[in-house]
Amino acid sequence: MAGRRSEPPGTVEGVSAEPLPRAVEVRRSARRRRTVSAYREGDRTVVLIPARMSEAEEQRWVGVMLDKLAAQESRRTLGDTELTERAELLSGQYFDGRARPRSVRWVTNQNTRWGSCTPAEGSIRLSHRLQGMPEYVVDYVLLHELAHLLVPGHGPDFWRLLEAYPRTERARGYLEGVVAADRLPKVPAPREA
Repeated sequence: MAGRRSEPPGTVEGVSAEPLPRAVEVRRSARRRRTVSAYREGDRTVVLIPARMSEAEEQRWVGVMLDKLAAQESRRTLGDTELTERAELLSGQYFDGRARPRSVRWVTNQNTRWGSCTPAEGSIRLSHRLQGMPEYVVDYVLLHELAHLLVPGHGPDFWRLLEAYPRTERARGYLEGVVAADRLPKVPAPREA
């Protein structure tokens, strides 16, 4: 191992303005030529890179690999119990625990909405279409619905609550892209000769 650096959560420069869920350790190897890989090891994320890589390349690749790991992990579908736990965690982190849903569950009958909330019942439903999307997108939709437990409409107070989540705009852009892609005409795949 040519070099070893361990960063506490949230300190990898240029990767994310929000706290990282785990420490990131970058391991450089003189034997590694071109490939970059990453994996979870206990409470840390280990990113393996070639020793010759510059600091700027390292920062860029750490961000890429963290996003890839998050995408892989989000493909593992959360059950309703895990979804409820996630909602409680997000409420505590972003709304001081004030949004307390009585139920949070996946549903298959929402094809035009990403989520819905019935404040009087304290129930939140997320569309099954979110399953497999990046974790930050699912978190955004959960936070959006949690915010409705505190503010029923989409007025300024509602959007002020969501400003606390640093990936709001990114998640909204992702969802808009999914909607736009769904509207594209389906082009048949070219036939091979």
